[in-house]
Amino acid sequence: MGIRTGSQYIEGLKFRQPEIWLSGRRVTNVYDEVVFKQPIHEIAKLYDMQHDLAFQDKITHLCEETGDRVNNAFLVPKNAEDLKARRELFEAYARATFGLMGRTPDFLNIVVTSLYSNSDFLAKYNSDWATNIQNYYRHVRDNDLFLTHAIINPQNDRSKTSHEQQDMYTHLGAVEETPEGLIVRGAKMLATLAPITDEVIIYSFPGFKPGDERYALAFAIPIDTPGLRILCREPMQDGTRNVADHPLASRFEEMDALLVFNDVLVPWNRVFLYNNVEAANLLYPKTGIGQQPSHQTGVRGLVKLQFATEVAVRLADSIGVDVYLNVQNDLGELIQSVESIRALLKVAEQEYETLPSGDVVPAYIPIETIRGLLPTLYPRAIEVMQIIGAGGLLMSPTEADLTHPELALDMERYYGGRKGVSGTDRIHLFKLAWDLCGEAFGQRLLQYERYYTGDPIRKRAIFYNNYKKLHAFAMVDEALDVSNGASEPKIMK
Repeated sequence: MGIRTGSQYIEGLKFRQPEIWLSGRRVTNVYDEVVFKQPIHEIAKLYDMQHDLAFQDKITHLCEETGDRVNNAFLVPKNAEDLKARRELFEAYARATFGLMGRTPDFLNIVVTSLYSNSDFLAKYNSDWATNIQNYYRHVRDNDLFLTHAIINPQNDRSKTSHEQQDMYTHLGAVEETPEGLIVRGAKMLATLAPITDEVIIYSFPGFKPGDERYALAFAIPIDTPGLRILCREPMQDGTRNVADHPLASRFEEMDALLVFNDVLVPWNRVFLYNNVEAANLLYPKTGIGQQPSHQTGVRGLVKLQFATEVAVRLADSIGVDVYLNVQNDLGELIQSVESIRALLKVAEQEYETLPSGDVVPAYIPIETIRGLLPTLYPRAIEVMQIIGAGGLLMSPTEADLTHPELALDMERYYGGRKGVSGTDRIHLFKLAWDLCGEAFGQRLLQYERYYTGDPIRKRAIFYNNYKKLHAFAMVDEALDVSNGASEPKIMK
């Protein structure tokens, strides 16, 4: 089939009946659920972009295997041009959502593509695993599916490994093998957008220890598989908010969920890894599923940071506070943050690395630097926005106040900004900023960015240790050689 339309994506949602729990009730109609409806339409717009001639050639390509047009997320990158084609997809989707939706369809389709193109790693352990991921890649590509994933264990007792928990099946693990497939039980989080996706793929970060064999799993199943329960967090918006009052929260709320597997049957042809601690610990470094999606993460993070920075700049300009040196300093800091991430992305793409499979990936050091910086740069942008907006962020009236004829004069007189900024413009701008920096929606975005790629301290420690292995820090030795008189200074004639 190849690329889907937004309406085809929506029809798929209407066809399925996953077990979804939201605010103490079972959701029986995903599409008509008010909390989900607008985010569904935002995702549908991304699918429609594939058919828009203004985007089609930039974000899709003709599949050599099928002849159908498919999304660039399914492109196996072999050179710099392929990385550029992927970046154009990431940027188009990020700009369409202002970088606020972290799990658009391109993200996990990149993961599946990377597993497919590096399936030789899985073949070393089990040839069926390699065949399964190859077939699954084609299934996702050819049907243009939207995936969620859950790769983190519930936060129970983090001081103990999975097999040391009080309940053997608190963390997702294998129960038994059957002729039809593997029975699994337990839970995983944090499945973003799970209620409005087609399928879920399960895998885990490295860190398995002997005894954790039953938890070393990788597989994919439809989101409506019997026994799979989706427990949604409390919504950040009720689905009925006025778009003018909440221009972001009303449109881009990404529901997060805990996935509970109640003796779920995973068919053998959907199992990609099982009962092998070594393979599970090497899955990330050997298949590129860390570096490849981090390209998407970097582009999306850049757009999100740029958006927050632009809001902060416009906020300051609207009330004339950007004439003050301290405000200029803060805004200059944010702009330099944006430009730093942009530069790192270009370096990562231009200095790409080649995997044994022949795939190219963005260079490790700059792409990991981006992943290390975003969890601090984005919160800083939000902090600057809060400081600039100050008490004004707490004082915005509603759209109903703004449009009431009896209040029109007050709205203009007391809510207007500097010369040239009307009360209407200033109110709308401050509401946009409040959605980002004050509302529950914005606070979720903040927390999400802090932990988007996992524990930032642990990630930076891993980065340091890898960097240390790759660098000899030779300038220190050169400096010591000079100080010890090992070399004489050269005199230029």
